[in-house]
Amino acid sequence: MPARSTTKPDFPWWLAAAAVLALAAALAIASSDLYGEVFATVAKGIGITVFVTGVAFALASALGLGIALMALSGSPWLRQIARFYVEIIRGVPILVLLFWIAFAGAPAFVAAWNALTAPLQSAGLMGELLVRDVSLLWRAVMALTIGYSAFISEVFRAGIQSVEKGQIEAAKALGLSRVQRFRLIVFPQATRTILPPLGNDFVAMVKDSSLVSVLGVADITQMGKVYAAGSFRFFETYSIVAYIYLILTVGLSLALRALEQRLRRRHRE
Repeated sequence: MPARSTTKPDFPWWLAAAAVLALAAALAIASSDLYGEVFATVAKGIGITVFVTGVAFALASALGLGIALMALSGSPWLRQIARFYVEIIRGVPILVLLFWIAFAGAPAFVAAWNALTAPLQSAGLMGELLVRDVSLLWRAVMALTIGYSAFISEVFRAGIQSVEKGQIEAAKALGLSRVQRFRLIVFPQATRTILPPLGNDFVAMVKDSSLVSVLGVADITQMGKVYAAGSFRFFETYSIVAYIYLILTVGLSLALRALEQRLRRRHRE
């Protein structure tokens, strides 16, 4: 049995310093009418930021898992399709992908959908399925979903491949189906490997969600841009914007770290 390390973990001085700065910023916001007004305006975009990040990450995780399973399948065609998707999407910057989805992909999808369903609707085989437009909010969600699904698929693929083949062979010997092996044996063990990089991607998406402001989506960054443009209070406004993003990302990082430690302790038990 390997000996446990006796080195004590360092005291999180960085967290103490960050907490002091956050408290000082909170006091400044509470005691200043200007900062309070800026915060109240910018904070209106928190809901949109959380919505865009949450929905896009959930969809990207589902799509990424599907791509990862294709990459690990026995079919060479599925493996090649998965590799093509990952390499192409990863090679395009998120901002460029956002513009392409918003101004080229979404209109093309609407036109193609309406063209395909028009004969069926005219024949009375389908109900009213005409899509007139896709909102900029959902175009942004689609872009983040597609962009991050390529990275997340690699996280899932590496996690699944980290499971020892001997356990999979033992599960086969017990008569478990492929779905049962994945659900009961592979995925629970792969989760410990997947969770840290998946959490990093989640935090990164919170920050990259600020890019949706270029489409006029009323997130935190867009609300800050509008207020700064009208008041010329750029220092105060973007200081508040940075403060809110730091609260979201640091808080989320600490929550994910606590979850990782809890899963690690449960595994040891």
